[in-house]
Amino acid sequence: METMSEQAMRDLVRDVPDFPQPGIIFRDITPLLGDGPALHAAVDALARAYPDVDAVVGIESRGFILGAPVAYALGVGLILVRKEGRLPRQTERAEYALEYGTNTVEIHADALTPGQRVVIVDDVLATGGTAAATAELVERLGGAVAGIAVLIELSGLGGRDRLASYPLTSLLTY
Repeated sequence: METMSEQAMRDLVRDVPDFPQPGIIFRDITPLLGDGPALHAAVDALARAYPDVDAVVGIESRGFILGAPVAYALGVGLILVRKEGRLPRQTERAEYALEYGTNTVEIHADALTPGQRVVIVDDVLATGGTAAATAELVERLGGAVAGIAVLIELSGLGGRDRLASYPLTSLLTY
């Protein structure tokens, strides 16, 4: 399949002003996800960035949408990182700060084997809190973070700086 230009993908991301609160511009990726060639191009580009991994770690919930096909393209499994209380077995958890409080993510305690190399996949990188907490969980279980791959990076919010110790791939930067 021919690759889609960055501009063509960018044209499919819709800006929604004042969502979820006044002053925020929400980057709506649903038109891109609904476009077969764009979704295919995005998944292929994310998979090409980290071809030598043992697994993909998808962050709830839109990281699942992108992480599953990336894992499929790479021929590896998908490991889920979910919000607190959503996984049925023993978990490891990490708390991280938000602008307005804290949040917690969890991973099954037996999700990784020591030395397993993973790529963390999510839809958007903003402040980097969720990705950093996810990397902490991977490393706590003995895994190695080969990189972090996102569809969209919101520059100026500090996410890239917060994750400076990891390779980071973003397809679109705003």
